[in-house]
Amino acid sequence: MAPQRFHEQFDQIQRALPDVPLAMGPDDSAEFIYEKGVVLARDGEEAQVVEDAVRSHFTATEGLVPDHVRRAGPQTNRSGITRIHVGDPGEGGRGADHTVAGALRALREAEGRAGRRLVSRNHVVSIAVNACPGDEPVPAPRTEPPNPSAAQAARTVDGTGAVGVLVIDTGLTHDYRSYPLLAHTGGDAQVRETDDDGILQQYVGHGTFIAGLVAAVAPDTDVTVRNTLHDCGAILESEFGERLFDAVESGWPDIISLSAGTSNGRVDGLLGAAAFMDQLRAHDTLLVAAAGNNASAAPFWPAAYATLPDYADAVLSVGALRGDGAFGACFSNHGPWVRVYAPGERLTSALTGFDTPVPYVYQHSTYDACRYGFTYACTCRSPRHTGVLSEAQQVTPGKPDQVMFEGLAAWSGTSFATPLVAALVAAYMTTHQETDPRAAARRLLAENTEFAEVRGAHVPALLPPTWRPVQVGPA
Repeated sequence: MAPQRFHEQFDQIQRALPDVPLAMGPDDSAEFIYEKGVVLARDGEEAQVVEDAVRSHFTATEGLVPDHVRRAGPQTNRSGITRIHVGDPGEGGRGADHTVAGALRALREAEGRAGRRLVSRNHVVSIAVNACPGDEPVPAPRTEPPNPSAAQAARTVDGTGAVGVLVIDTGLTHDYRSYPLLAHTGGDAQVRETDDDGILQQYVGHGTFIAGLVAAVAPDTDVTVRNTLHDCGAILESEFGERLFDAVESGWPDIISLSAGTSNGRVDGLLGAAAFMDQLRAHDTLLVAAAGNNASAAPFWPAAYATLPDYADAVLSVGALRGDGAFGACFSNHGPWVRVYAPGERLTSALTGFDTPVPYVYQHSTYDACRYGFTYACTCRSPRHTGVLSEAQQVTPGKPDQVMFEGLAAWSGTSFATPLVAALVAAYMTTHQETDPRAAARRLLAENTEFAEVRGAHVPALLPPTWRPVQVGPA
């Protein structure tokens, strides 16, 4: 990804989390974003081991000061981890944090002896992954059908036995029920939809858009949307596990659709999500998770749990296909840890309801060419904008573009390939009267005959029956 674009998107997440000093790493490579001056450890006795080891290492190492090393969280909690301060978060810029790097080095020998990780950065888990979305939404005509269009519903009047899909994302827009497909959708409202000037805030409508995709492909489901990622689609890893437990507090659903995550430079998952993942494994719920928009082969969590033996049955990782469904989308993460791909470019669904048109401000992009090097009209240049929203007037001289959303939008990203797969599993459960979502996913993949090409690899592809390919070449 272009460094300038990453820094612009980094600034947006920093504005969304103003009280959390952030750094990017490792070593300014822009693979992920994390909290400065803080590391994570499993709570209880192990956290004390980490705290003592870091303090001892800092005392013995020139340039590192032990004065800031202290516990910064409760002794125990549902997520099973605690934050440990290791340095002054106000020191240094956005580059790699040397105190956090020192704390990780302090535990290397202990981790070698234990045979497992004891300490971790506190990563930012985000819809925008490394803070770079596939693209931003553009209005779609009200007269244009959604894509995928609505499948035929067979729901009984009372909806008894409907498959439950939980969407962990941003909340629902206030008038979402005016979109007919969302009649059986409920959950959390978006915390704040617009700023004082009436401009739609970043990622508002994201959860509504996803709910609309699920309802189109699997109309016999009950969809619940949780507003877990209301801060610019981002949350700290230390809070992520706790919020996941909050999302299932009223009961574990059949399927969870999660369009967020992070890379972490490792192959053993997220420390902050470990307790939740263990509970997931103990239930029958299937987690369908986005592979991310980094255009990278590095594991992206929680999606990459799909290839860890203990979780392979409980997690289905999803990458995005190009608009024609034949090749991978340029932005999609890829690699053997991605289990299946689905359409992810120029899908059409509800962004808001139909009651009140909502303005949305764009900042013009300086990128004429696809930032990933593809020659077709990919999401990086059509439409050409970065979506800096309400900040646009301060960032770009002159008047920014303003468009009006009257319900439907076209949007791209692995964020939207993911709910398509979740919906296809739900539809399979309904059609075949299958009560086990994990068994349904296994059978769906085993019976699937569609394939696509992603970075030269032949990969399984799930194409919803009502999905329509879109043009990918020059207009």
